[in-house]
Amino acid sequence: VQLQASGGGLAEAGGSLRLSCAASGNFFSINRMTWYRQAPGKQRELVASIATSGNINYTDSVKGQFTISRDNAKNTAYLQMNSLKLEDTAVYYCNVGAQLWAEQIVASYYWGQGTLVTVSS
Repeated sequence: VQLQASGGGLAEAGGSLRLSCAASGNFFSINRMTWYRQAPGKQRELVASIATSGNINYTDSVKGQFTISRDNAKNTAYLQMNSLKLEDTAVYYCNVGAQLWAEQIVASYYWGQGTLVTVSS
């Protein structure tokens, strides 16, 4: 499974960015898709996660500000980031659970390469 993350860049505080994470390769299905971020000098933290069913979880700090979505036909997850703040500056990583074959019970997890989001004042 290969993950291609894109959409990062430089944005002004209050602006918006949309991240994408596309999964490709040989797999039976893509299960949960999750965005993490790691700010300079800090530990990686979960930002938002979405299941195949559409069930969504957000970390408290981005509720009402970020929106995660997915296109199951394209095996792609999105993270719409609005009202960006300086503290949203981080490398954003996608993590995907994949079922490699139909009978696989426990998903295999993969990381994307990360995309840098820099918010300026």
